[in-house]
Amino acid sequence: MSDIKNTKTKNTTDMTVGNPVKHILIFALPLFIGNLFQQFYNMVDSVIVGKYINADALAATGSCGSLSFLFFSLSAGLAIGIGIIVAQYFGAGDSNKIRETISSSFYVLTFSALVVTAIGFFLARPILVFLNTPEGPILENAVVYLRTTVCGIFFIAIYNGVSSVLRALGDSKTPLIFLIISSFLNVGMDLLLVIEFDMGVFGVALATVIAQAISALISLIYAFVKVPYFRLTRADLKPNMHIIGHSFRLGIPLAIQSSMIAISLIVLQRVVNGFGHTAMSAFTITSKVDIVVSMFYNAISSALTTYCGQNFGAKQFDRVKGGYKLGMGLITIYNVVIIPIVFIFARLISGFFVNEPEVIDLSIRAIHITSIMYLALGLIYVPRGTLNGVGDANFSLINGITEVVCRVVFSYALTSITAISEMGIWYATGLTWLVTALICNLRYFSGIWYKKPYKEKQ
Repeated sequence: MSDIKNTKTKNTTDMTVGNPVKHILIFALPLFIGNLFQQFYNMVDSVIVGKYINADALAATGSCGSLSFLFFSLSAGLAIGIGIIVAQYFGAGDSNKIRETISSSFYVLTFSALVVTAIGFFLARPILVFLNTPEGPILENAVVYLRTTVCGIFFIAIYNGVSSVLRALGDSKTPLIFLIISSFLNVGMDLLLVIEFDMGVFGVALATVIAQAISALISLIYAFVKVPYFRLTRADLKPNMHIIGHSFRLGIPLAIQSSMIAISLIVLQRVVNGFGHTAMSAFTITSKVDIVVSMFYNAISSALTTYCGQNFGAKQFDRVKGGYKLGMGLITIYNVVIIPIVFIFARLISGFFVNEPEVIDLSIRAIHITSIMYLALGLIYVPRGTLNGVGDANFSLINGITEVVCRVVFSYALTSITAISEMGIWYATGLTWLVTALICNLRYFSGIWYKKPYKEKQ
């Protein structure tokens, strides 16, 4: 084991010492802002499509949301797994293993990205048809949008990989800068390609891919120049099959979790598509709102993953437990503020996306349902971040299975009730969050995450 102190810089933060509240909040704030910027340019895509193309185009891009999530989930899960490994090695003080993990991660992420891109590109139309995407302009635009965006998976994988490692080392500020740059670039190109050059849905997708590519390039260059762990020698570049295997063993369950969540959303999207254009547009709007609201949840969860990962690697288990309690407190405060805001301003939020009165009316009713259930949604992210940080891979599978079963069962059961009809889409979402939150917290309090991973390290 090497002396990790020799490679610590201002770009790393040791969370195994010092005030946990300060560490988590300082780490989470850039993540929160970064998530907002990332969703900002995604939101701009929807606004530009809805306002400057038409509602059918908005329905087309919205119908690709869960599929995009599915295709991106493998590289995203692997990146998170790699970050967890780095965080634990950082907490344990082993800089050589950190370098080996970084080197091996490029092989893992590149291979997975190329495979998923090929699958997504060639199966785009068959999957969209299977999901009951309405034929005509909606289907054709959806195919174009999905095929174009999956071409950016490689860039997303590289960016996620670099960012995950930087965050594992305690640096959440630098990835924020990359996101801000790509966000403004994406907005500018959206306006240029859609409004000025009238490139329609393809222009929106192309703008996003270009922004992702530039963000990945900048982050990669920065990491190699500024972070010592990324200054790999030729010997470091030799694939370490043990670490590659470890990355897959930890990352695959995380990817499967995300994939299963995505599959459940795809099933729900199929149900939504069966109710036609108005429900599809309303679902697109509420999904965007849910994503924005969950940005804070996600920031706290990611902060806990790094914090708990480092402290678990250092065998400071009391600090891990303290992180969970702190996360719960922060989520509770946030819910008290955000839920009334979203509920009260539902009409204003809906009108921001579209002009059609029937879509706005349905969106308002849907937002009123889901906003109340944000209480449950927030309670998913704290145990998820904690358990991911300590490397409880089995939890990831449990979490994914829970979401699939709940969303499939609830969506079909509730929408089949005549009195509920399409509103069952949003009731199903809320109930899924509630059950998932219960399962996640039961897993944490079971103590399995503490006993099993610890024994494996003996």
